[in-house]
Amino acid sequence: MRQTPANLIEETAISAWRLTAVLYLIIPVVLLAGSIAAFVYISWPWWVIAIAVSLLLIDIIFSVFLIPKLRWRRWRYEVFEQEVYIQHGIIIRRRTLVPMLRVQHVDTKQGPILKKFSLATVTISTAATTHEIPALTEEEASGLRDRISELARVEENDV
Repeated sequence: MRQTPANLIEETAISAWRLTAVLYLIIPVVLLAGSIAAFVYISWPWWVIAIAVSLLLIDIIFSVFLIPKLRWRRWRYEVFEQEVYIQHGIIIRRRTLVPMLRVQHVDTKQGPILKKFSLATVTISTAATTHEIPALTEEEASGLRDRISELARVEENDV
């Protein structure tokens, strides 16, 4: 089996993923507020609200505090002359090799949350699918995009 890829993504990815999780939690909080209003006005059983609050707290603990840190620890990548090696996954570890011969184009993308943290994602497109290396610094993402693009062109010209 291959060695683990050497490069980690930026540690500020944890903060970006936490902010994303908090934004996604707005909907469950609104639903919980509706449940509490129903409890007060319709006389729902107290255990319904207790279950809803418990589920929301569990969701907050996992999605805001545990999962972003675990995701960051598991994300690794490395660029070689012949391929890009990507490894990620919390429970199921996924290892992907993207041959430079198959690379069609390489992009960087940055949404508002990544921009707030000065991060960007590199996307590597092949005929079959798109692979991502998330949460790199803007400079690192730009340099990686250019390097992969250059290596893919060299491979194409050598064939």
